[in-house]
Amino acid sequence: MYTVLVCDDDKEIVEAIEIYLSQEGYQILKAYDGEQALKVLSEEKVDLLVIDVMMPRLDGIRATLKIREKLSLPIIILSAKSEDSDKILGLNIGADDYVTKPFNPLELVARVKSQLRRYTKLGSTVSAGEQEEVYTVGGLSINDDLKEVTVDGELVKLTPTEYDILLLLVKNQGKVFSIDQIYENIWNEEAIGADNTVAVHIRHIREKIEINPKDPRYLKVVWGVGYKIEKI
Repeated sequence: MYTVLVCDDDKEIVEAIEIYLSQEGYQILKAYDGEQALKVLSEEKVDLLVIDVMMPRLDGIRATLKIREKLSLPIIILSAKSEDSDKILGLNIGADDYVTKPFNPLELVARVKSQLRRYTKLGSTVSAGEQEEVYTVGGLSINDDLKEVTVDGELVKLTPTEYDILLLLVKNQGKVFSIDQIYENIWNEEAIGADNTVAVHIRHIREKIEINPKDPRYLKVVWGVGYKIEKI
């Protein structure tokens, strides 16, 4: 059973989300500001966080920044703001997805499921006798059984969404994926206005795997077409 932490200062919203997610079999933990969320995360095993942006004491933005210092669990941000700049801010601070209020509860449930599907194997180990599934490009290596990424032997910490984008490109090295193709493969939904969302994640991946993100060795842009992992 997965455990989802729902954090919003509006108790009615928390209770509504709890009803829908509980019906899907998830265990729900609740918090009503960022400080409470951090406390719960320090005491309980949580598989996914749904957190509102505007809250007292510690807002969702600052809470997410603190969480990302230590944890890589999927984070879905809720906000009444729908402007692209706010969505980009949420992704920039380490969120994996963004849902705008008011939202359809079934859409939120679908996004929770999508994030948890990608997160399922994180931290898993390989049974004795099984061969680990490893993809290598130059000094970049992905162990898809352990969900670990290393560059020149150094472990790189990616969010679940960043990991899945990188894995998609590494498994198809040399193939160019358009922004829409990346979005549809990773988010499993139609790509409408996906440019900023994908671009932010690509930039974060480059910052983590490239020595010089402005002159990348691995993750290349093909102008006017999309992105690819360069064969080395």
